[in-house]
Amino acid sequence: MIVVDDCSTDNSTSIIAAYLQRHPQIRFISTGQNRGNCAAFNMGWRASRGEYVIDFATDDVLLPERVSQQVAAFEQLGSSYGVLYTDAEYIDDNSRHLGFHGKRDAEGRLLSFAPSGDVFKHLLGRYFICPPTMMMRRRVLEALQGYDETLAYEDFDFWVRSSRICQYAYLDMVTTRRRVHAASLSQGWYRAGNRLLASTVRVCEKAMQLVQTQQEREALAKRLRYEARHAYLTANFAEAEKLLALLQELGSLSLTYRLLGLLNRHAIDLGFLRSWYYRIRYQG
Repeated sequence: MIVVDDCSTDNSTSIIAAYLQRHPQIRFISTGQNRGNCAAFNMGWRASRGEYVIDFATDDVLLPERVSQQVAAFEQLGSSYGVLYTDAEYIDDNSRHLGFHGKRDAEGRLLSFAPSGDVFKHLLGRYFICPPTMMMRRRVLEALQGYDETLAYEDFDFWVRSSRICQYAYLDMVTTRRRVHAASLSQGWYRAGNRLLASTVRVCEKAMQLVQTQQEREALAKRLRYEARHAYLTANFAEAEKLLALLQELGSLSLTYRLLGLLNRHAIDLGFLRSWYYRIRYQG
């Protein structure tokens, strides 16, 4: 177990120090200066020696049997499989149950989309993996040279690049409790001027170089349309312009998105439509 602290400004280091006294087998690494999630994880996995690697945030909960369950599942898979993911329970700041990542019927059978095998096109077009549930083969990280440290977040970029070189497998069990709280990174995803959306644009540019089939191009177009809409409606006009340009390069710029591009070029702010939609949908 390797704990990496990215120059925390709270009392994390004192808590880590207490754990190190009780468990000297844990290795502690400080980044020296705040370098972001991607660089911090890269320091951790490169210092490790295991065949399998888990990237795990400190506010989530790794269940006691998770490592053995996922390793056992990996041992039954062929060498072409490089990532294993599972279901997760969502909890709040006080560890109260909120729900599960996967939707199920009355008998507990999974209803949600959770594919195995070649998932590249699926990952381009939709979100279905709960990131902290993943276990990765070390060789996948070595082939990719870890996370891209120029990005503000890692998930989408890792999924796109890794699913092009290996297969994914879904293990139908809950191995992780994921904490949902107001201060999470994703809460500010479309806030004007943030680095998260700019990173998404960069990953979409990478994906453009990786698509090979018409189905994959259609999946990427779906992603680009979604991101361009949200970028425009949150006044991220520069990012929206880049996403629409990629959509045009794919040959998927419909009349609707040509109109959106025109509105975007003139910075006509229709963000109130997005606010109305979410208010109606989530607040009744």
